Amino acid sequence: MIRNPILPGFNPDPSICVVDGVYYIATSTFEWYPGVQIHRSTDLITWELASRPLDRAALLDMRGNPDSGGIWAPCLSHDGEMFWLVYTDVKRLTGPVKDAHNFITCCETVDGTWSDPWYVNSSGFDPSLFHDDDGRKWFVNLRWNHRGPGTGGNPKHASFDGILMQEWSPETGLFGPVDVIWQGTPRGLTEGPHLLKRNGWYYLFCAEGGTGYGHALSVARSRDIWGPYETHPEQHLIHVADESHPIQRTGHGQYVETGEDEGYCTFLMGRPIPGPDGTGRYCPLGRETGIEKVVWRDDWPWLEGGGMAPRVEVPGLTDAAAPAPQAVIRDLTGALPPEFQWPRSPETERIYRTGSEGLTLIGREAIGSFFEQALVARRQEHHRYTAETTVDFDPAHYQQAAGLTTYYNQHKFHALLLTSEDGAPALRIASCPGNWPDGGWDWPGETARPDPGPVDLKVEVSGATQQFFWRQGGEWQPIGPALNAAVISDEGGRGEHGSFTGTFVGMVCFDTSGMAAEARFTRFAYVPEGAA
Repeated sequence: MIRNPILPGFNPDPSICVVDGVYYIATSTFEWYPGVQIHRSTDLITWELASRPLDRAALLDMRGNPDSGGIWAPCLSHDGEMFWLVYTDVKRLTGPVKDAHNFITCCETVDGTWSDPWYVNSSGFDPSLFHDDDGRKWFVNLRWNHRGPGTGGNPKHASFDGILMQEWSPETGLFGPVDVIWQGTPRGLTEGPHLLKRNGWYYLFCAEGGTGYGHALSVARSRDIWGPYETHPEQHLIHVADESHPIQRTGHGQYVETGEDEGYCTFLMGRPIPGPDGTGRYCPLGRETGIEKVVWRDDWPWLEGGGMAPRVEVPGLTDAAAPAPQAVIRDLTGALPPEFQWPRSPETERIYRTGSEGLTLIGREAIGSFFEQALVARRQEHHRYTAETTVDFDPAHYQQAAGLTTYYNQHKFHALLLTSEDGAPALRIASCPGNWPDGGWDWPGETARPDPGPVDLKVEVSGATQQFFWRQGGEWQPIGPALNAAVISDEGGRGEHGSFTGTFVGMVCFDTSGMAAEARFTRFAYVPEGAA
């Protein structure tokens, strides 16, 4: 059986395709570098990270991008010869205007060197590329109307202006007629278009209802690519209305054919937990990737299990078992492990270096900077886990700090930092538990006084709470109070529509004096509860 989510932790907006029996899923990475995650699988059950293709400045430079800007909703496809990747780099997301620049790159293999990009347009976001069976390529994206109201008939946000389409070629760029082909359903907020051709019908799969608990995946069809498109008899293929269902916030996905009159549809999803007081709904793991089996009746797609709510367990293509949680223990005295990313910057040599001494972080701007921060971290993939690291750092003063952090963005993080106070090493917690909009830091708990030299740091996360620990040659000692881990989530701070990534846990170093003090980390362990 397939067990949802198939890509746990922050992996939203899944675009799926199949080439020679291998399935590929591309997901959004927002401000985290390198851009776009591509996973692959042969059975839809076990997935491995194949590449992050946007790995150089020519393809992506997000310095200055806001939190939850950057790479939105990529589309991965194959035209029989090449892989094609369409992506948006969002430079501004608040206010009436969204500066969303759309690009296309291609490569013969997903793990090869992708071409320098073609710039396409900036008319809106969530672009996709459809390869018709006559060889023509069609570029489809949401059109954003900064004036409002748009033409989409979307009551929840007047700037959503329908799904725009135009022909595109590598030689010419966009050309020919351009028009809105679908205005969406009454749920509104129509975005994330993907086209499919099947049995003489063109199908348009679109996300609707926003990124929160009203999210849905809607379907429309037409005999002509330009429309008019009629809406699915149930309006949505995937939508969860039952608050007790273990899978929530479902929407934004793509269909892939696996057999006659059946296939699978990816979707993004959330697994909310209550806050520390037992109330509210929080998704610290962000928006994850799920998949459901689809059957066809009367030339319409339907979920195999009936209804619109996806199942936790779904019949797969083979008898393989879903993977059990695994501890990930990393020796950092070599190459950077593949699960780690950092925010925004393509100039990695200014942020970190690897070698026999360990992972050296070069102190730059403070934690939460939009430009250049030395923060190297991995996704939180489980609601309960422990993470540990060892840091060797000799700060000269309080403007230099390094340590372990659970991080969402500049308004939502906790960090256990090794710094210097009164001329001696000091350990203290810096916290920003959803402090919107000022981003003010709290300093919970007392300061600990380690000796000079390496210090072990640990965080234990148990659902909605977390606790930091430290040691130096002895037993683990707690430091500070239990902290709110639920607020380090999509819903924390500005609320469910205000940010769209997920919690990371990792290592950070900053130096606001501008002297680029360096901290060395020699190991990192991520151990989910119940791990083998």
